[in-house]
Amino acid sequence: MTAPIPREIPDLPAVPASPLLPRSPVPARAVVAPSHRPRTAVFRLLTALTAAAGVTLAALWSTPAHALSYFGVQASALLALTMLVSASRAWRARHALPSWLTGAVLLYALVSALTYHLLLARTGFSMTASPTPPERWRTRWITLQLLHTVAPAAALLDWLCLTPAARLHLRQATTWLLYPLAYLAFYLTRGAPYLYPFLNPSADGYRATLANALLLGLATYALAVLLVALDHIRPTPVRRRF
Repeated sequence: MTAPIPREIPDLPAVPASPLLPRSPVPARAVVAPSHRPRTAVFRLLTALTAAAGVTLAALWSTPAHALSYFGVQASALLALTMLVSASRAWRARHALPSWLTGAVLLYALVSALTYHLLLARTGFSMTASPTPPERWRTRWITLQLLHTVAPAAALLDWLCLTPAARLHLRQATTWLLYPLAYLAFYLTRGAPYLYPFLNPSADGYRATLANALLLGLATYALAVLLVALDHIRPTPVRRRF
């Protein structure tokens, strides 16, 4: 026999709200285990070899010191080293390189590519200190394409198709400009012969050269901000594994 139901039910005490859990200071990459990614490792290894081949050819048909004076060659050397380390980490299931480093290398490769194709490709740009012999024109063209087209395109594909999204931050964009500023200081103190026609104080004077450098710096910063914005709106192509 069940007890009668009372006509008046006393007020029940309010259920206390569950307290909000504090934000964990441990980053996600420290909790999520990295995975073995052989296809990513192979692609990044091929990208590293492509960039290294461009740097090697530039050093062979010029001199190593003269070739490494170019921003595009330096950017390709950084890309080759970064991609080689990234390939090793993807193959051995290690944590990825920090985003500030990979984002900076991608930015420098894209700046090199855009500068060549927009400002230099139709000017007879040559990376040798002396005129190129006719029998070596094909090698010169292959070298320029490896440095300013193939390697940057591969780096961009790696970022779009093999790198998790939302890893770049706006505060990193300003830091990325430190290397181009250091290169500009090296370039101007190095003196003649000047390597780029739009940065030639001997022909245009320092006022016009610094004005062109300022425009290039602003364009570089705009490209960096664009990369950060795209990184936060593009879909993640793979599972977020670090």
